[in-house]
Amino acid sequence: MTNVEERIKELGLQLPPAPPAGGVYKPVIIVDNMLYVSGQGPVRSDQSLIKGKLGLDLTTEEGYQAARQVGLTMLSTIKDQLGELSTIKRLVKTLGMVNSQPDFYEHPQVINGFSDLMVEVLGEDFGKGARSAVGMILPGNIAVEVEAIFELY
Repeated sequence: MTNVEERIKELGLQLPPAPPAGGVYKPVIIVDNMLYVSGQGPVRSDQSLIKGKLGLDLTTEEGYQAARQVGLTMLSTIKDQLGELSTIKRLVKTLGMVNSQPDFYEHPQVINGFSDLMVEVLGEDFGKGARSAVGMILPGNIAVEVEAIFELY
């Protein structure tokens, strides 16, 4: 069993402040032992957002870093809503959405930023889940949005 909060400290990572809900929804919902997390954006520690279109304003590497930041934002939201991260067992499903130009085709490489972070935090077996990575227009011109489903202990 991975202690998520200890692992975050070991990796020297810092969670940004959990963002407030941006609409009429709950940030997380628990059904049985499944945690559904609403779409999260890339919030920096100073509460600013990483914005821009992949293939126009941002490179694939910058998108990767934005997706990684979404992972930290998501962990912050989960901690804010549940009070702790120790109940997370595994990542089940990721929907990664990339704000991109129509001729940008590296969506999976961008969302790898989120996926690589989950593997670092939850381990190889529990950090990899099913995944989709798609391009679209995102609200507020944020670079990346991710929603996810986790299994809880």
